[in-house]
Amino acid sequence: MVDARIASIEKRLVRLVESPVFRIAVPLIVVAISVFVLHHLASETKLSDIKKDVSNSSWTLLGTALIWTATSFLAIASYDILAVRSVAKKEIPGWVAGLAGSSGTAISNLLGFSYVTGVAVRYNIYSSLGLDLGRVAGVIATSWVGLWMGLTLLVGVLLALHPAHLSTIVPLDNTMETLIGAGLLIGLAAVIIWLSRGSRHLSMGRFELNLPNGRLAGWLTVAGVIDLGASAMTLYVLMPADLVQSFPFFFVIYIAAVAFGIVSHAPGGLGVFEATIIAGLGAAGRSDVLAALVLYRTIYTLLPFLIAAAGLGAAWIYTQRASVTKSAALIFNLTQSIVPFVAAGIALVAGAILLISGNLPADSMRMGVLRDVVPLSFVEASHLIASVVGLLLIVVSRGLFRKLYLAWIIAMLLMVVGFVASLVKGLNWEEAFGLLLTIGLLGAFRSAFYRVEGPSVFRLNGTWIVSLFTLFAAITWIGLLSYSNVDYRNELWWDFAWHGDASRFLRASLVVALLLAVISLNSVLSNRQAPKHLEPIPDVVRKLVAESEDTEANMALIGDKSFLISDDGKAFIAYADTGASLITKGEPVGAEEQGRELIWELRKRADREGKRCAFYAVSPRYLPTFLDLGLSIIKIGEVARADLTNFTLDGSSKKGFRQARNRAEREGYTFKIIGKEDLGPVLPDLKEISDAWLESKQGKEKSFSLGGFEVGYLSNFDHAVLLDPDGKIIAFANLFQSGNKHELSLDLMRYAPDGPSFAMDALFAEMMLWGAAQGFQWFSLGSSPFSGIDNRQLASFWNRVGGFVYEHGEHFYHFEGLRAFKQKFQPVWEPNYLASPGGLAVPRILYEVNVLVSGGVRGLM
Repeated sequence: MVDARIASIEKRLVRLVESPVFRIAVPLIVVAISVFVLHHLASETKLSDIKKDVSNSSWTLLGTALIWTATSFLAIASYDILAVRSVAKKEIPGWVAGLAGSSGTAISNLLGFSYVTGVAVRYNIYSSLGLDLGRVAGVIATSWVGLWMGLTLLVGVLLALHPAHLSTIVPLDNTMETLIGAGLLIGLAAVIIWLSRGSRHLSMGRFELNLPNGRLAGWLTVAGVIDLGASAMTLYVLMPADLVQSFPFFFVIYIAAVAFGIVSHAPGGLGVFEATIIAGLGAAGRSDVLAALVLYRTIYTLLPFLIAAAGLGAAWIYTQRASVTKSAALIFNLTQSIVPFVAAGIALVAGAILLISGNLPADSMRMGVLRDVVPLSFVEASHLIASVVGLLLIVVSRGLFRKLYLAWIIAMLLMVVGFVASLVKGLNWEEAFGLLLTIGLLGAFRSAFYRVEGPSVFRLNGTWIVSLFTLFAAITWIGLLSYSNVDYRNELWWDFAWHGDASRFLRASLVVALLLAVISLNSVLSNRQAPKHLEPIPDVVRKLVAESEDTEANMALIGDKSFLISDDGKAFIAYADTGASLITKGEPVGAEEQGRELIWELRKRADREGKRCAFYAVSPRYLPTFLDLGLSIIKIGEVARADLTNFTLDGSSKKGFRQARNRAEREGYTFKIIGKEDLGPVLPDLKEISDAWLESKQGKEKSFSLGGFEVGYLSNFDHAVLLDPDGKIIAFANLFQSGNKHELSLDLMRYAPDGPSFAMDALFAEMMLWGAAQGFQWFSLGSSPFSGIDNRQLASFWNRVGGFVYEHGEHFYHFEGLRAFKQKFQPVWEPNYLASPGGLAVPRILYEVNVLVSGGVRGLM
C-alpha cells in the first residue's frame, strides 16, 4: 500500500514537472524576484539623474569602453580561429571562424539563451561549409575550453593572491584561498603539459575530437583571459571610481552576474545581470551606477549586434547582386545561416525601443509642436498603438527566427505602423528614423523568409514566454522608475491631457500586459497535444495498398496519417505531423519513380513549414534518394520474413508450435478465417477479448506503426480466429494480405487472458499453414528493434547506442527474446532504417516516433 502511494506521488510529481505551466511558472518566479530586487535597490533613483549621468560621460571614457569591447570581441573571435586550427584547419578560413565566433556572441548577447543561439549560429555557418556534426561540435567544444581555461587561470590567480576586498564575497580564509587557487593553477598547468606530450584525442562513438596541443591550449587560455578581462573592464571603466577601487573584487561580482544572466531566460540576462551587479557592489539608489549599466548595455550588447546586422545586410545585398562569383557564393552560404538570428534580433530591438519609448516622458517642446497640428486623441491612440506594436514585434521575432514568410510580412507592416505612431505620439524622429532603417534592413533579407506554416506566428514556446515576460517586466520597471515622483491615484487612469505621460504609461502597460497574457495563455493551450484527426482515406490509397506486395502498406489504413499522392495516382506516401516534424511510416507505396518524387515533395513541404522531415522504418530501396536529401541513415533493426514455399511445422525449432496446434485439435479447438464482409456480427466478441487483453497487459492502444482496436480500421481485413469447443472465439488476428499473394502478415493478435496457454502458438501456426496453402510466398514476422546492429568501437555513434540498448535493454523490452522467437522460422532478415536529419535531431525524431506510437515515455512503459 505504501509503495503504491509513493508511486502515485512520483507520477504526480513527474506530471507536474513535465507540465508547461510548471516549466514556465518557475523561471517567471525567479525573474519576478530579480525585478523586485532591482526595483527595491533603485527605488530612490530618478530617471532625470540617470539621463544626466549618461550625458555627463566623457568621450574619453566612452572611447576607452569601446576599446575594451573591441578587445573582448577580438578575443572571442580568436577562440574559433584557434579551434578551427585544431579541428578543421584546411576546410575553414580563419576569417570565417572569427566571424562565426564574434557574430554568434553578438547575437546571443542580445537574444539571450546563449547556449542555443550562439551555438546555433556557429553550427549553421560551419555546417554550410561542409563540416560534419562531429567536427562542428569539436570547434565549439574547443572554443568553450578556451573560455573555461581562461576563467580557471583568472580565478586561480585571484584566490592564490587573495587581494584586498575579495574575502568579503569569498567566505574563505587566506590559507584556504591560497590552497584552492594553487590547486586550480597546478591543475591547469598539468592539463597544458599533458596536451604538450603528443597528440591527444577524445572519442565518443563516431565523434572523435582532436584536442589542441599544448601551445594551442596556451593561446586559448590567453584568449580566455583577454575576453573575460576585457568584457569586465568595459563595465569597470564606466563605473564610478569611488565604488570599484578593486578590480579583482569587481571581477568576481561581474562573473557572478554573467552566470545568473545566462541561467535566466532573459534576453541578454536583462534585469538579472543589473540586479546582481547593484546588489554585489552595494550600490542601491545610485543613479551613476544605473547610467554605467545603460552605457554598458549599449556599448557591449547593442552596438556589436548592430554592427553584425549592418555587415550582414551589406553582405546579403552583395550576394544578391553578384551571386555568380565564387566569393559571393561563399558569403551567401555564411550570411543565409545568420539571417534568421539577426532578423529576430532586429525585430526584438525595434519592439523594445517602442515599448521603452512609451514608458518614458515625452519631450515638452515636441509635444507643444504636436499640439498645434494633431488632436489629443491622435496622440493618445498613437501612444497605445506604438506600445502594442512593440510587443507584437517581439512576439513575431520568433517567427523570423524560424524563417516564416508570414512573420516577415507582419513584421514589416508593424514597423510601418510603428514608424507613423512614433511621429504622431511625440515627434520621436530618432525612433522613427531607426525604424525606417530597420524596415530597409529587414526588407533586404526578404528572400531568406520562404517558409509557410499553419500555426499562428503569435504562438510561443515556454522559453520565449519566459523571455517575453522578463523583457516586459524590465521595461515596465523603467516606466515605474521614470514616474517614481508621481503619486499614484485612481484618477490617473482616466487623465487624458497633453502632459499626461504617466497616465499614458499606465494605460499602455495594462493593455500590453493583457495582450501578453492572452498570447501566452493561447500558446500554452495550443502547444498541448491536439487530439488526433482521422483523415479520410482516399480511394486511390486503398487501391495502391491492395496492389502493393509489401504488407506494411496496410499501416496507411489506420486513419492517423496524412497523404501525399502523385499526380497520376501511381504512388502515395503516408506521414504524420508532430508539429515539429513530418514523419512517414515506411516508404512510398506504388511506382518507384513517382515514389522518389514524393520523397522530395515531402522534404520540400517540411522545409516550407519550418519542420524536420524523417522516414521511419524504411528498407534499402530508397536509400540513395534519402542520401541525396542530405539525411542520415540510421539502422534501427531488422525485418524477418519466413519463406512459405513448402512451409511445414517440422523441425526442432518449431516443436512448440507443432505441439500447440496438435493439442488444440485434440481438445476440439478450431481455426477459421472470417472475411471482412462477415466481420460485423463478431466484432463485439473481438472487442471483449481485446479489452481484457489490454487490461491484463496494463497497456493502451498504440498507433502510427501499430494498429489499435478501431472498427473502421479492422473492417478492412479478413480475420483469423481460434474457437473453443463451444464455438466461442478465444483468440484473433487481423490479416495483412499483399497483392499477387506475395506476402502475408498480421497486426493485432490478441487472446482471452483466461483462455488456454497454447492458444496464441496454435493460432500463429494455423495462420502460417493457411498462408502456405493459399499460395502466399512469404510471411512477414515484423521488425525486431535494434537487431543486427554492430556495436563495435569503430561503428557510428548511433549504432553503438542501438547496440547498447539491444544488449542491455531487456528490462524494458525483450529485444533478444523477440529476435530469438522469429529466428525459429529460419527467416530472411532485411535491414530496417531511419532516414532523418543527423546529429542531435536523431533522438528527437525517435522520441517523436515514440509519442506517435505510444503517446510518450509513460505509454511505452
